[in-house]
Amino acid sequence: MTPEFSRLVPLERIRAAGLTITVEADAAERAALAARLGIPELFMLSCRFRLVPGPAHSVAAEGALRARVRQVCVVSLEEFEAEVAEDFLLCFVPAGSPTDSDSAELDPESIDEIPYTGEMIDLGEAAAEQLALALDPYPRREGEELPAEVDQTVEKPFARLARLRRPD
Repeated sequence: MTPEFSRLVPLERIRAAGLTITVEADAAERAALAARLGIPELFMLSCRFRLVPGPAHSVAAEGALRARVRQVCVVSLEEFEAEVAEDFLLCFVPAGSPTDSDSAELDPESIDEIPYTGEMIDLGEAAAEQLALALDPYPRREGEELPAEVDQTVEKPFARLARLRRPD
């Protein structure tokens, strides 16, 4: 399966001094990513990576993700625009290597590892995954709040039956 947003970088481009590269999604990629992420629209997605070679063919990456999205408010169900800014660390590791963290004992505090095959890493897919993690799962437009109290005047479903059994 080909990702909606793919930017392959050959490992040979990443020298000992490192490589800084920025990836940006075009209109078609943004539309496909918005559908994948279940949001109405993705206006802008840009991610700057600082890549440094590591031990055992791994590549350490510092990233700075910036995006502008349209989301649906969970309170009012109205659409609104939101900015997403996320700095992150991750490590690309050869698939199947001992550093590939497919074990059941994952440490939530450890740096995320992204397995790769061949001689290229995909910065576009890494950016898409980071955007998915950075999006608020319960988005609210600024100023929108859930009601403080639940209306207690609503009669419970079996209350009327209970009154029929026990006349007051």
